[in-house]
Amino acid sequence: MSLRTILREKNFKQAIPPVTIEDGEQISHEKATKALRRAVNFFSALQASDGHWPAENAGPLSFLPPLVFALYITGHLNTVFHAEHRKEILRYIYYHQNEDGGWGLHIEGHSSMFCTALSYICMRILGEGPDGGLDNACARARKWILDHGSVTYIPSWGKTWLSILGIFDWSGCNPMPPEFWILPSFFPLHPAKMWCYSRTVYMPMSYLYGKRFVGPITPLIQQLREELYLQPYNEINWRKVRHSCALEDLYYPHPLIQDVMWDSLYILAEPFLTRWPLNKLIREKALQVAMKHIHYEDENSRYITMGCVEKALCMLACWVEDPNGDYFKRHLARIPDYIWVAEDGMTMQSFGSQEWDAGFAIQALLASSLVDEIGPVLKRANDFIKKSQVKDNPSGDFKKMYRHISKGSWTFSDQDHGWQVSDCTAEGLKCCLLMSTLPQEIVGEKLEPERLYDAVNIVLSLQSKNGGLSAWEPAGASRWLEMLNPTEIFEDIVIEHEYVECTSSAIQALILFKKFYPEHRKEEIEKFIANAVHYLENVQMPDGSWYGCWGVCFTYGSWFALGGLAAAGKTYNNCLVMCKGVEFLLKTQRENGGWGESYKSCPEKKYVPLEEGRSNLVHTAWAMMGLIHARQEERDPTPLHRAAKLIINSQMEDGDFPQQEITGVFSKNCMLHYATYRNIYPLWALAKYCERVPLP
Repeated sequence: MSLRTILREKNFKQAIPPVTIEDGEQISHEKATKALRRAVNFFSALQASDGHWPAENAGPLSFLPPLVFALYITGHLNTVFHAEHRKEILRYIYYHQNEDGGWGLHIEGHSSMFCTALSYICMRILGEGPDGGLDNACARARKWILDHGSVTYIPSWGKTWLSILGIFDWSGCNPMPPEFWILPSFFPLHPAKMWCYSRTVYMPMSYLYGKRFVGPITPLIQQLREELYLQPYNEINWRKVRHSCALEDLYYPHPLIQDVMWDSLYILAEPFLTRWPLNKLIREKALQVAMKHIHYEDENSRYITMGCVEKALCMLACWVEDPNGDYFKRHLARIPDYIWVAEDGMTMQSFGSQEWDAGFAIQALLASSLVDEIGPVLKRANDFIKKSQVKDNPSGDFKKMYRHISKGSWTFSDQDHGWQVSDCTAEGLKCCLLMSTLPQEIVGEKLEPERLYDAVNIVLSLQSKNGGLSAWEPAGASRWLEMLNPTEIFEDIVIEHEYVECTSSAIQALILFKKFYPEHRKEEIEKFIANAVHYLENVQMPDGSWYGCWGVCFTYGSWFALGGLAAAGKTYNNCLVMCKGVEFLLKTQRENGGWGESYKSCPEKKYVPLEEGRSNLVHTAWAMMGLIHARQEERDPTPLHRAAKLIINSQMEDGDFPQQEITGVFSKNCMLHYATYRNIYPLWALAKYCERVPLP
């Protein structure tokens, strides 16, 4: 459902006329407040009846095709996706095709073999002919693929899916032995030491690899074998293409030690593990253990799974185990949770950002000081946040299944998902504490202290020795394990790491918590905050910025870091780190008063401005709030006035703000679109501007 559809259903009409700040005009409190009220009215109208803000959380172009592949293999494609669904999927694919005929890793990225091949196969499965599709989409895509060496150069995840489909041969893949799941705990690369996302992706991959599963070889699959290679399929030397990867896809080149490891497994281990007696003594046991973990993760996420990459793989693994079983049927029932239809067609989301978005939306709305006007909105939001808190730990002996505690946490999406996240928990905790200060007749009952204590326990449990916070599970595995990163398209995916954003959110949440419950775990919390502040100070970049791992990029990280430091009592006058952070933001302000950072900052790990002096309103809002955290208004409010003018003059007729460049990221190299960001952050920045900056 698109946002415009939501507004039409509610018959929303903006009652407050637009505001414009002329050149040379001083912003008045009246005009700033009017623009803020317009933004609040619009954003409030987007709220769903259960209290969250429905919005797309997508952007990577590798999310949807594997789901289509899995449904095609299992024979459920046309029952899950009816004709109109298939039409909308194709529309999304056409819309995001690059001029050169390929598709990027994400909607703003340069063309890649991975997503071009996946998109081409997806179009063919959905009924397009070899030369079909809008504007010759298939022919142009196939030309791009063949011009870049054919799908023998697809990255490892692509090799896996093409092998599953029968368009590639498993012998052309590096080994993913399911025996990994029965390794002793002292082994350096043990499942318990892996980052949870990688663990839950390679879990079903290893199962399917261990069984060498291949879907039905239909006439279409036979045709694709002919269309996607530069030589006859049966003449390809699969062993030689295992390490092949298109330069356009190669973000993390494998070090020699990793290639040696894969070659050793390929040459020495796999031939024995796939033959009697080891295939009976070891491989079958390993497959059973892998499937046990798949079922455990499925059950504990109510068949949402940890994310969209895992969803298609786990669903297919359950079908391979038992095509008529309840496990597979439960998977089918949760597919709609992932689907989003918007102006550009239908796609698959990461798994939804409901709680994450709601947490920031609530704080932005509360900052507006318009509580009396939006009481019902806040009441619904408060109810959603309270109901979204995870009430229990994972089932059974969860530590044996490599899981961490989750009771008291908030997830990225909703309670069903079940996976604790440190910053989601911190932001949820902040919302509940802030809501508790308002009259219950307006926002409803406040959260019980015991549930707040549970949230604090989650946050405290995720701090590392260096003071930083990890996101999902405690960090601590050896950093050298990242050398074994099996992907070519992502970085830092083998083990859990600490993050500026998570650390800052935790500092702010615990300092607020202390004001309400000063004696609860007092010494632990004070030590936690001191260590967390030390971490933020230590990871500042030489130019004064902080690298943001979940948003673009140095602007995002700096907003978070300055907020955490300010909450801990650091100021521009008593902390050199704050001074440097402020100077970074001031020197990157654009001529039009805004801030604009290219997504290329994330993979290149250096600040890259948007081209042609462009600004992005979300980046502008982050920078404004970072400066306000550092009390810029007390030194020189001019940069804040310039930024506020840009935001106010960019507001649309109905109170919305324009959708601009993508603002989210994960794993350094893949961007993520958060549709609500364009509303939440300009609104929030205007609210803080009206609250903190003296205006006539």
